[in-house]
Amino acid sequence: MRSEPKKAHKMARVVIDTNVLVSAFINNGKPRKLLLKLLEEHTIILSSQMLAELADVLSRDKFFVTSSQVDRFISVLVRKTKIVSVDSSFKVILEDPDDDIVLNTALSGKADYIVTGDKHLLSLRKFEDRGIESQPNA
Repeated sequence: MRSEPKKAHKMARVVIDTNVLVSAFINNGKPRKLLLKLLEEHTIILSSQMLAELADVLSRDKFFVTSSQVDRFISVLVRKTKIVSVDSSFKVILEDPDDDIVLNTALSGKADYIVTGDKHLLSLRKFEDRGIESQPNA
């Protein structure tokens, strides 16, 4: 009796918010494990605006990281993710307009999900049929 071939699971397109990327870079906990798993099993969608924000945040004195460490992390992300041009300009998060780049990246990159720890984004639960999921606690 022939067995049916296993159906490969659909690779989801996932935007990972900057706060999750910062946590993954700084701590060796659940956010890093999540990032590695998503990189292995799905397509991560980012934009140049999100990478610029990530570089800016990681360069803050409170993180005690060198510019070469930040550059290497960004370089890995550029090689292992899909960088999309943001061609939408929705203004959704009135309390923190900087969060809108995550939503616009998801829309332009045709993402299935957004992974974030941001309370403004999490409060939406969905955006244009894209699920917004909480990052695991570190």
